[in-house]
Amino acid sequence: MSRSFQQDPPGATAPDHWQILGLLPGADAAALKRAFREQARRWHPDLNGNDPVAEDRFKQVNEAYAVLSDPVRRRAWERGDDLSGAEPLDPFARGFPDFEDYLAELEGRRPSRDDQDWRQTPPGPAGSRGGDPDQGAASQPEADRGQPRRDESEPPASGDRGWVATAPPSPPPVQAGGDQESLVELTPEQALHGERVELELPDGTVVEVRTPSLAGDGWRLRLACVAPGGGDHFLQLRVRTAEGLRIDGLRVTYPLDLSPAEAVLGTQVVVPTLEGPVRLRVPPGSSSGRLLRLRGRGQRLGERHGDQLVEVRIAVDEQAGEDELALYRRLRELEQERRGDTGGE
Repeated sequence: MSRSFQQDPPGATAPDHWQILGLLPGADAAALKRAFREQARRWHPDLNGNDPVAEDRFKQVNEAYAVLSDPVRRRAWERGDDLSGAEPLDPFARGFPDFEDYLAELEGRRPSRDDQDWRQTPPGPAGSRGGDPDQGAASQPEADRGQPRRDESEPPASGDRGWVATAPPSPPPVQAGGDQESLVELTPEQALHGERVELELPDGTVVEVRTPSLAGDGWRLRLACVAPGGGDHFLQLRVRTAEGLRIDGLRVTYPLDLSPAEAVLGTQVVVPTLEGPVRLRVPPGSSSGRLLRLRGRGQRLGERHGDQLVEVRIAVDEQAGEDELALYRRLRELEQERRGDTGGE
């Protein structure tokens, strides 16, 4: 399922409810409910305490589900009718419910007896769920303290001094989290033309990403503000073949390990390419880091042909025998004599 991170375009006359839920138009009821639960959890204010846009996005998700799940309202919206006279779509003017209570209410399940029904809560203290922000703080009368609590769903008895609605405590705000990262492996062909990637984030959210064409090994793609706490999620691309070729756009690179003798004296080697192995001549005196070019052996896109670069790396055998070590000692002596260096070992 594709996640949509786009806001409504400027000047739009009505929001695109399908886009808000990340669905294609005409999705069935099961897909609609799954998308709604996912987006509601993603943007619920209690779960995004440090995200300044969470409240507005949560309202948009609720409105989108209210319209698309109601056949009459959905047909009216698709015709472009004005829904301003219909039942209000924003039930959150007086605060936000607990997330689980919110889902229970929408799905027709009765909340637990210990939970205050957020739709039935009378005006309470300012700042509490369901409370009227225009009212001052209220507290339980002194005479009522220590008395057994009455079932708050019952109306107050005649002469009663009133009742006080209590809401369950809000969960602690989500702390700002760090960035996250995932590894995405692509074939050279996928990197060349771009690839649709479906990725499940650690919190269970599924996002759909289209990688850019001519992508390369080591690229990092940023998904802004999708990690818990408002952090970013990065996708690191790996574009390599089994033979060790690394892809970067049209260019291909390959690391070639040579012994010191091969690097000094020169040699001929067989190296892999995207089109099969080729023979390469390494010139004498090739230092580590030298690049040898194979023209036209890189990626191809239309009339454009990339090159393959072979990077020389001098590798020392850690298991050298005594005869080889003796030759290296003699070679060092010759080098020291040539430089006029008489330093010891």
